[in-house]
Amino acid sequence: MAVETELKLRIAPEQLARLKRHPLLKAHQVARPTTGRLYNIYFDTPKLELHKSAMALRLRRAGRQWLQTLKGGGSVKAGMHQRNEWEIPVSRAVLDFSSPQAAELGKHLPQPLRKKLQPVFITDFSRISRMLNWQGAQIELCIDRGEVRTEQRSTPICELELELKSGEPCQLFELALELLEIVPFELEAVSKAEHGYRLLTGYADRPVKGDAPGIAKNDTLADALQALIWSCLLHLQGNLRGAMTSDDAEYLHQMRVALRRLRVVLRMAEKFSADESLSALGGEIAALCVALGRTREWDVFIAQTVQPICARMAGHAGLQALLAISERQRAACYAGLRGAKQARELQRLILRFALWMNGEYWRSPQKTTVPPVQDFATRRLRKLAKQFAQTGRQLDTLDDKRLHALRILAKKLRYSAEFFAALYDKQKTAAFLSALSEVQEVLGQINDVAVAHRLLDELAALPELATHREAVALAKGWIAHGLSRQLAALRKAVRRFAKQAEFWGS
Repeated sequence: MAVETELKLRIAPEQLARLKRHPLLKAHQVARPTTGRLYNIYFDTPKLELHKSAMALRLRRAGRQWLQTLKGGGSVKAGMHQRNEWEIPVSRAVLDFSSPQAAELGKHLPQPLRKKLQPVFITDFSRISRMLNWQGAQIELCIDRGEVRTEQRSTPICELELELKSGEPCQLFELALELLEIVPFELEAVSKAEHGYRLLTGYADRPVKGDAPGIAKNDTLADALQALIWSCLLHLQGNLRGAMTSDDAEYLHQMRVALRRLRVVLRMAEKFSADESLSALGGEIAALCVALGRTREWDVFIAQTVQPICARMAGHAGLQALLAISERQRAACYAGLRGAKQARELQRLILRFALWMNGEYWRSPQKTTVPPVQDFATRRLRKLAKQFAQTGRQLDTLDDKRLHALRILAKKLRYSAEFFAALYDKQKTAAFLSALSEVQEVLGQINDVAVAHRLLDELAALPELATHREAVALAKGWIAHGLSRQLAALRKAVRRFAKQAEFWGS
């Protein structure tokens, strides 16, 4: 068995010529590039049992040779795929488990399962491959172009693969950062095999919600923090392409959730060990949150304020003008997000995170005593819960600024509780999170009202609305009508939450 480590990068076909002729590749290649065609037949059972077990079985024809390969396990982190791989030569395009070399591979495929295997899809692509000596590491850079196809559907392939032959994973990300200076690309979390399965099952892209990784009590704090950071980055990546191309505002919302969750983990990491790179990355994440927040404000304002009042008062010229101008403001925000420069900066940010995650910060000995992960979690949760309770007891005197602070505390407490929930009693944790989510939901609605007032003031100052001042007044009256009801709901939600036991114990 071997462990395959490669970084996958999705690239537009029109960028390939520029990359191929760039002197960086020639300066680091150790031999002339080779070109070939790779034809792959993937197998599974009618119920896709291999896929459900995170395995992929294929026959590959490269020139005149056939190879039988099983891949399984491993992980995907910021486009870096690490998988176990078993590979043996076979004489023809037929699965063969009879040879001595196939014994290890066969252990993972029981005889009853083998009998049900059948072809399910094909990947067929040309590959230009060159071996690079990159700062002492041996990295194979492959340019793959072709297609994935089933009997009914097909989708094109155009990607770069950087496979680590020797060296450290961080060197893959260093090379990718250099390539990003030459051509734009996207880090690719989906393998060719997974693209095939998505075609096969009719998978449709949709916004992705974040999942906290399963942290165990015997994990080190460093391992737990790394798992949490990688999960936040995967959550971010899972929504990035949709935010850049789709009209579904949920993609952008989930990107912001991923970034907020990431900020919570980074603050924990700062308590684990201070680091200049960590501080710099945290600053960039904070700035990105602000930039995306502006776009999200227009999404929410249009969907929850302007469109409902326009529907209620159909034909009102002033409100229609308010809607049109709001949509132009939102479009301008999205144009900034989706510009080539910003798109490349987002990829660069993820690569820099990945580089830091594979760097010395996590390997060097810590100067202070590091507590067990559950002790760290308990202290963190206890502190946040105390801060939230103290602020929540002053609801009758809270102004907009303090309500905003209470909302931020609720998010920090909720995300931290979700991150460490696996360390505690499942039932108690679920009840706590349910009550806290209710508080957070009402706080979010109240904040939306405050943001709507601010955006309406901005719109009122625009010359385009000079003849439609009454529309702004109507909108402000609309949102003010529900505010007292929301404040009452908040008091009830906070009282219910206050009755929840602290699931992490005394």
